[in-house]
Order: sequence, then C-alpha cells, then structure tokens
Amino acid sequence: MNNDNFENNEIYAGETRAQMRERKRQQETKDNKKDFFEWLDVVSVALITVIIIFGFVFRIATISGTSMLDTLKHNEKVIITNLFYEPKQSDIVVISRNMYNSTEDINEGSGPIIKRVIATENQTVDIDFEQGIVYVDGVALEEDYISTPTTVKHSVDFPVTVPKGHIFVLGDNRAVSLDSRSTSIGNNGMIDKRYVLGHAVFRIFPFGEMGLLTNK
Repeated sequence: MNNDNFENNEIYAGETRAQMRERKRQQETKDNKKDFFEWLDVVSVALITVIIIFGFVFRIATISGTSMLDTLKHNEKVIITNLFYEPKQSDIVVISRNMYNSTEDINEGSGPIIKRVIATENQTVDIDFEQGIVYVDGVALEEDYISTPTTVKHSVDFPVTVPKGHIFVLGDNRAVSLDSRSTSIGNNGMIDKRYVLGHAVFRIFPFGEMGLLTNK
C-alpha cells in the first residue's frame, strides 16, 4: 500500500486525522462561543449595575451660572449622590425649586440650584453685612471658599433660626448668589431637606479639574 495514502487515511483512536482536525476545530469554535457569551454576560451585568448606580445612587448635574465661583464654574459637571444622605455644614448640595424638578430641568426660575450648606436645623445664623462675616450659633465662620464677602443683604432679616427639617444655604460668590438671604428661595429662605437632590461629591468636567469636591 502507498505510504502517502496510508498516512492520509491512518486511523487514530477510531478517527482519521481529518476527523480529528475537524473535531478540534468544532471544539475551539464552541469554546470561543462560550467565552464570548461569558464575556457578554459580564459586560451586561456591569452595564446594568452602572445604570442602576447612576439612576438611583449617583446623578450628574451641570453647573449653571456663577453663584458658586470660584469653587464651581458655569457648565462644569459634578456627580451628586443622595444615598442615605443627611446634609451637613459646608456640604455643597443641589436643590430642587419644586418636588418635580430633575437635575436636567434648567428652565430659568425653576431649575435646580447649587449652594453650600451653612447651617442645619436648630442652628442660628446671623450676618454682619458691614464686615461680611457669617455667624452660626455665635461663632464666626472661616470661609476660605468664598470669592466675595457677604456684604449683600436681601429680604431675610437676621438673626434667623433654621427650623426642623430645613437647611440654610449660601452661594460661594456672595455678591451675585440668590440664596437663603432671600425669601424667594425655599420657605422664606429656608430649604426643606426633602428638596435636596443630592450632595455634590466629585467634579467630572472639565477633565483637567476632575477630582473630589472638599467641604473647605
């Protein structure tokens, strides 16, 4: 018998070499498909997790206006979270003008605002507008974050005590910020905590300024 013909039809464990190659190819194809679907499962779970996290835990808000200069600038984007969140003094918070606002609703006069928490419930706020000094419970605040002093008075008379379930907020750019100094904001200047959409914790845009937002 011709050796070439014998090699082409050689039986190895009941299979010809051609059959073995085909079986190996089919197994590799099957393994590749299995790997692909396992990878697809991982990606799908990761994507769903991200959607859940950013839908219910984190949200992205875009800064509109100059009331938080120099801390935050117009059109910058920040991540906010409200998971088990309780507002604390010096926190930067995004506040709804009404219970139906979302962070995307930026219609003038009705869109969310971003401010800094100055006082929480039962604390008393007083402002010396001549010196530009804010006092909470008789203690002058060290406000390294402000870009302009607190010399502009609006319609709220001081001192004021923050009622239960509310916070008192100011913008870092005190010269232009409309905040708890005005009766047009919240309940005579006081913000119901239920209207707090979240705590601004991280700046994501511009990329060169990306980083955690501190309370100082």
